[in-house]
Amino acid sequence: MAASVDVHVRICEQEIIKYDLEIKALIQDVSECTGPPSTLNDLNYKVKEKFSQLRQRIEDLEQMGKEQDRESDKQALLSQAEGHRKQMLRKLTKESLAQTSSDITESLMSISRMMSQQVQQSEETMSTLATSSRTVQETNEEFKAMTGTIQLGRKLITKYNRRELTDKLLIFLALALFLATVLYILKKRLFPFL
Repeated sequence: MAASVDVHVRICEQEIIKYDLEIKALIQDVSECTGPPSTLNDLNYKVKEKFSQLRQRIEDLEQMGKEQDRESDKQALLSQAEGHRKQMLRKLTKESLAQTSSDITESLMSISRMMSQQVQQSEETMSTLATSSRTVQETNEEFKAMTGTIQLGRKLITKYNRRELTDKLLIFLALALFLATVLYILKKRLFPFL
């Protein structure tokens, strides 16, 4: 291998190892994350970003291997690239598990929010029903009071009707007595001999 190619290969190898360690640390952070879903999403985004950088470095190493003149150098670099690619695929499985965990957490948070809204709506409905029940009860009490007033009014009207009939009868009798008295007086004055 030429000296400049050898330097590029070493730099590429060092970057691959660096990204590999960073991915391991981030996956550990994801598995230990107890914070809000936004923190978990940020960690997942960083893991994906590091995987993208790692994939690019592995492709660079593979490309360098393809460009080698000697078959042994070519096979060695391609073998290294393939080994890194297999390791990356095992880590991708962990990363997808972390993403699934994040999605499940988000779903549970969403269900929790929906249940909270349902409980709040139920409380509001119960409050409305209690208010309606009080209103119906108050209206019922008012109707009972009005019924009593109406019955009292009916009794008073019946009593006044009877009183009016009695008054008419008394007036008629008083008028008849008055007329009889006037006739008697006229008879005694005009016809004393009768």
